[in-house]
Amino acid sequence: MHILAAAGSVALILVVLWDAFEVIILPRRVTRKFRLTRFFYRSTWKPWAAAAKRVSPASRRELWLSFYGPVSLLFLLSLWAAGLILGFAALHRSLGTPMKVPDGTISFLTYLYFSGSTFFTLGLGDVIAETWRGRALTILEAGMGLGFLAVVIGYLPVLYQAFSRRELNISLLDARAGSPSTAAELLRRHFDGDQFVELAAFLRDWERWSAELLESHLSYPVLAYYRSQHTNQSWLAALTTILDVTALVMVGVDGVSAHQAQLTFAIARHAVVDLAHVFNTKPHLPHHDRLPPPELARMRDNLTLSGIMLENGDAAVERLGKLRGMYEPYVHALSEHLLMPLPQWEVAAKSADNWQTSAWERIAHV
Repeated sequence: MHILAAAGSVALILVVLWDAFEVIILPRRVTRKFRLTRFFYRSTWKPWAAAAKRVSPASRRELWLSFYGPVSLLFLLSLWAAGLILGFAALHRSLGTPMKVPDGTISFLTYLYFSGSTFFTLGLGDVIAETWRGRALTILEAGMGLGFLAVVIGYLPVLYQAFSRRELNISLLDARAGSPSTAAELLRRHFDGDQFVELAAFLRDWERWSAELLESHLSYPVLAYYRSQHTNQSWLAALTTILDVTALVMVGVDGVSAHQAQLTFAIARHAVVDLAHVFNTKPHLPHHDRLPPPELARMRDNLTLSGIMLENGDAAVERLGKLRGMYEPYVHALSEHLLMPLPQWEVAAKSADNWQTSAWERIAHV
């Protein structure tokens, strides 16, 4: 019985250590189904999201959702620490480690207290292991506690640097595609009435951004739950806008080469497919078409008035539908899971950008 208890304690310690290693140190996607972290996020995100759906207005709902990423990270770190403390306490108990205590009474709570003070290296000295075996475990746990703290301290800056790099381009998209961003508005703002200005360079920057998003969010999936600074922005909406624009350019926009659009579309589509797999969100088409034929016709007419000519005809419509079918099921599944609205293709009504508004004033739309 003591052997089984000791084996179970060691197993708990190893599971926690391996889970922390995969999340913090291992820089690649983990495909194994049984993971402590995966169970934690699946069991906590659903009730958090369900509670968010009951919150109104949308600004308060977004504020509530924005807390989940940082709070879940703190709870995950606490869960790991609690697992290690419990594992060592159970190991001491199963081995019957003799302890020197003030009142001479030893219980599981005594071992738990001793394990906690050792893990956090408090060094109180009121409870002491009396045998070399107990002292060896004490040294091992204390070293593990220091290492755990060092890894966490190194992990948080890496996480927030990746978040900052992600948000940089999303903030730049505000003036280049509107708030919220749309594909049609992005094309209009890169067209000066005669030719497209820096559109290829813009798509090249977003090719790199999509690659960084793919790498960082596969290595640290918790970043996907971190919300953007404004309620009308998100990394998923930005990525979808870029996919929409590149799809239009690949079908045909007068004056724009499709080469860079194809490269950006490839890596952006790669990102949404892999992230949908990470979050186990089964791809499926939305209940309502994001670009029904009347909306496509309205967008084409509006762009024509601005001097932007889209490829027309049944063949163009069919190719656009095929390109949309390559990514829309995935972004829609992620949108439902993360509660991040997808952007429209064309603005329904003119509105001020985020840079044009503040708590004290609203600049006239220009």
